[in-house]
Amino acid sequence: MNRIPIRTIPCRVARREALCEDVMGLWLRLPKAERLRFLAGQYIDVLLPDGSSRSFSLANAPGDAQFLELHIRHYQHGVFSDLVFSGMHEGTLLRIRGPLGGFVLDEASRRPIICIAGGTGFAPIKGLIEHVLARGMDRPLHLYRGARSQGDLYLDELARGWAEQRAQLRYTPVLSDPMPDEPWSGRTGLVHEAVLEDFEALGDHVVYASGPPLMVEAIRATLPQKGLDPGYLYSDSFGRASTAQPSY
Repeated sequence: MNRIPIRTIPCRVARREALCEDVMGLWLRLPKAERLRFLAGQYIDVLLPDGSSRSFSLANAPGDAQFLELHIRHYQHGVFSDLVFSGMHEGTLLRIRGPLGGFVLDEASRRPIICIAGGTGFAPIKGLIEHVLARGMDRPLHLYRGARSQGDLYLDELARGWAEQRAQLRYTPVLSDPMPDEPWSGRTGLVHEAVLEDFEALGDHVVYASGPPLMVEAIRATLPQKGLDPGYLYSDSFGRASTAQPSY
């Protein structure tokens, strides 16, 4: 991985947009003379006035770095997420530190790609996929997306658009607990089980998995049974916000 200097940069909130009931999209504008160099899939720390920080994956590709896109889940009594959902406004000044993390695309590989995203683990996966598309890479790519119900499957139309416009890309959303009144005719169950059902062998693939720890643990335990080389399984697992790992 190319080493990019870690920097602390001021930025301002450019836009907020509710992506679903408990996920907010936040776009940060950097100073005119500044750009944050980063690799698709990396994350930043948002530095808080009390000296703590919250870590969020970058949901945009590096080529679109004038704005930094974050997907922030609302946690009950979460200091920063409460602010994002209620008190934050356009122009709010923040300080960020980054880029951080090693969950990045191996561009030298020619292996077909499987991306598995759970919940707001979609953020770094989105950045990876948009980078692949922007660079014109022709590697086959299959995106699996796990969510509880259809309402949690935010930016679903964006992912469907990728698949419609690019022959190399397939998209499979999987709901674990669809609401009884939802008009859902797609896949149900656990997202890693859908991958196991669809592939007889994974020996020539590379997998990028981002989501809750239980999802990532299940992927690590089961996909090698289909021949996936553990060295080609890149993962980004997260839980409640902390200063040690990305949270979404």
